[in-house]
Amino acid sequence: MSSMEQLYQQVILDHARAPHGRGLVAAGPHTGESHQVNPTCGDEVTLRVDVDHGRVAALSWEGEGCSISQASVSVLHDLVTGTPLDEVDALAAEFRELMGSRGAGLDDDAAERLGDATAFTGVAKYPARIKCALLGWAALQDALIRTGATAPAGTKEDA
Repeated sequence: MSSMEQLYQQVILDHARAPHGRGLVAAGPHTGESHQVNPTCGDEVTLRVDVDHGRVAALSWEGEGCSISQASVSVLHDLVTGTPLDEVDALAAEFRELMGSRGAGLDDDAAERLGDATAFTGVAKYPARIKCALLGWAALQDALIRTGATAPAGTKEDA
């Protein structure tokens, strides 16, 4: 295992052992909540996101499952809290692209934007684990739609 793979593995283990944002907080006036389950392995997550002035003001979650799914939601929390919604959409697209890279990774700029989320590069080599890494991201997308701040994929937002 290369030193970079060891570092990535350590990032995932650190987030799985001490997850950031875990523990659902009370819903606010602009909160969306989503519960997602990976039927393949049983991983699940309930995620709440509060949106204020076009930003993710707060994100909290509860879940159970493998280290990959739980660490991914923890990294997601750190990456999007305080971030404008258009950047959140771009980060989500880049993370999905990373998961489709089959372990090849992304260019340096995308890797820098994703930060600790690049630790999941190796996960993309294992199709059965990709759903684990994407579970929290799916919950985030659904929760944002439920806030009314973003439109469902494939629909046109009103101007």
